[in-house]
Amino acid sequence: MRSRLTYVPIEVADQFSDFIIQRHEQVLDAVKARTRDYSTLSLLKLLYQLRNNSITFSDLYNKSKIRMKKSFLNYLHLCLDYHFITKKPVGPNVLYTITENGTTMLNLFMKNRD
Repeated sequence: MRSRLTYVPIEVADQFSDFIIQRHEQVLDAVKARTRDYSTLSLLKLLYQLRNNSITFSDLYNKSKIRMKKSFLNYLHLCLDYHFITKKPVGPNVLYTITENGTTMLNLFMKNRD
């Protein structure tokens, strides 16, 4: 499997360091890193942002650091299809919330539980 260069939120990089092959420079609140198993890490980046509270689509997109919107949408739909997250319209926004399945998935990979 080829490694990929991607941006990972610092907190996520610390929590899931097994996925990081090599860290590069820090850019604001993310670290540029060469990673392994990119798809799993991208899924975890989404779920990690939702672990404590519900957030809007825009906030989830920005905080996850999945830079390509099409990739972000693919991972978002994967999470919805497997019932890792739910979405609920609230006024003009849509709030995303992690489900019990999503929490279980996230906990399988977490080193230190909150």
